[in-house]
Parts: sequence; C-alpha cells; structure tokens
Amino acid sequence: MELNSEEIKQYSRHLLLNEIGDKGQEKLKAAKVLVIGAGGLGCPILQYLAAAGIGTLGIIDHDKVDISNLQRQVLFNHKDIGKNKAKIAGEKLCHLNPYIKFQIFDFALSPENALEIFKDFDIIVDGSDNFPTRYLVNDAAIICDKPLVFGSIFKFEGQVSLFNYKGGPSYRCLFPSPPSPGEVPNCSEIGVLGVLPGIIGSFQANEVLKLVLEIGENLSGKLLTFNALNYSQQIFKFSKSKDLAVTALQTEYESFCGINPNLEQISWEELENYKEEFSLLDVRTAEERELKSLGGFHIPLNEMEQKWKEIDTRKTLVVYCQSGKRSEAAIGILQAKIPSLRILNLEGGLNNVNS
Repeated sequence: MELNSEEIKQYSRHLLLNEIGDKGQEKLKAAKVLVIGAGGLGCPILQYLAAAGIGTLGIIDHDKVDISNLQRQVLFNHKDIGKNKAKIAGEKLCHLNPYIKFQIFDFALSPENALEIFKDFDIIVDGSDNFPTRYLVNDAAIICDKPLVFGSIFKFEGQVSLFNYKGGPSYRCLFPSPPSPGEVPNCSEIGVLGVLPGIIGSFQANEVLKLVLEIGENLSGKLLTFNALNYSQQIFKFSKSKDLAVTALQTEYESFCGINPNLEQISWEELENYKEEFSLLDVRTAEERELKSLGGFHIPLNEMEQKWKEIDTRKTLVVYCQSGKRSEAAIGILQAKIPSLRILNLEGGLNNVNS
C-alpha cells in the first residue's frame, strides 16, 4: 500500500529510520489491529498505533467515560463523561491521523461475537481489566490463530507479554487457572498510579509495531514486569503447555472465573428508596470504610469465612464494596453458609453511589 504525499510528511521521522523506511511504513499502513478496551491501557495503545500509521484500528469497548477515568485515560476530558469510550476514542483519533481507518465496536466482547470480530484483524491487543475477558480474548486468539499482545496493571506495577505468536505459549500457559474472586482487585477497588497505564500501554504499542515491521526481539514466551516506584524491570521466561488445547470458546467465562452471572443485583437508587427493608454488609478494608461508608455491618472479605455468623439474617442482605467485585466474592461464600438468606449485590459498588 503506497503512501500519499501527506502521509510521507506525517511519517517522515519513521521514513528516516533504516529499519522502517518506505517499505516498513507501508507494512504499517496495511496492518489491521484490534484493541480490546479503550480505558487506561487502551488510550496510550490507540494513540501511538494511530500516530504510527496502523492502517486499520479496531476499538471495542461498551463502557462509558466516568469522571474517575480522567486521572489516567488521557484521551478523554470532562465533556466526554457519559459517552461511549470506543466512539469517543475513534472520533478523537481521526483528528490525530485522518489517513487511517477505524472500526468501532461499542458493545461488549462475548463468546458469541469474538470469533467473528477477530477474524478480520492481524493482531489483537488486550487492554482489558478483568479475568473473564482476558481468558475469552486468549481463547479466541488461539482459535483464530492471531498473535495477542497482553498488558496488565496493578497499583504501581505492570506486565506485558506476547501470546500465541506463531503457535507459541498463550495466556493459559502462564495462568492456567484464574485467581479466586476478589483475590486480585482491579484499579477501581485498589487504585493505580495514573502514569502506569501510559507506560505499559506504550510497551504494548511498541510490541505491535515490532511485530508488523518484523524488527527487534518480541516477548513470545516471556513476561516483562515493570515497577514504577523503583524502575525495576525483569523478564521471566515461560513455556508452552503441552496439555493445553483450545478448540472452542467456553459459554460462561464469568463462571469459569468464579463469578456468578445470575447474581441478584440492586441499584443504588433502589437501595436508597427502600433502605429500611435491607441489612447492609461492607466487605472492604477498614481504611476504605473510614473514607466513605453506607453503614451496616463490616466484615472484610478476607475475614468472611471466620466472621459470617455475626451477620443479621432477619432482613434481606445487601453486600457492597468499592466496585461490586469483592462483594460478589463475599456473596459466594455467604450463599454456601446461609442458603436460606436472600442476598443482593450493590451494582457497581460505591462507584455508582451518588456523593
């Protein structure tokens, strides 16, 4: 795919590099890359891939911009709050590079649509923030035979790897089983340094460019870890599992990761209107509770197995945490201990509670 005169001007610094030049930039223009998530990781990934001239960028995200996103999701501003992330990202990136194409998927990735979407792209980039999506993306990439550039963040640390490159090791080779629900909180529950997604997302974008250009060393069979507090960086090697065979997608990735898809939820508005009908249980840490609380009983998730008998069972119980994830895990424990008690999860946790 030849470059036009304006593209030659825009990509001039690439064209000066012997490792890229005209031929390399034409490879970038011909490439089709799908980015899963337009959040903390997705924003820098998308910005650098668009600026670099990836010819077709797919963006899939069903989520809407929230004010809490603005601390790290640098594509968005206050005017974007409440709007779909994928659509807004596409609109803004068109102004950064009008010479590339965008395919916007403003809905959630699922076992029903993943294979159909993946087949039209050369490389998949995972910027998701939850385990069900990561396993789904991994499995769909294997079935469609697509390389998968992976990234994850936690507080001050990040990870990057390349999965399923030429049939190489996959996410399941590194993490054959998901952690228990609530064991690894996401950034809405535990926090994250605002610049960390920019660092890790840039690493992911770099990995994509190297793959397309066929230059440098890639991270297949390697996990890169980065610590933003001390700048330590390590690379751990791992091998392909001989016993692993993914031939079809699972129907319920949430169940596989220990999440109950049929969990009863209650919105903040419903709870606020009928508070007297419910008992409340906060499963966050004591430090979190001091900052903000709805009241009720307090049993941190890691103490639930020992202290569940302290709960008042005379009313329907509403369990809450910061985002709704730890409360889901707590409900799983409580349903086994008190099967006769009706238990509801506060949908979205305190993140959805009006101040």
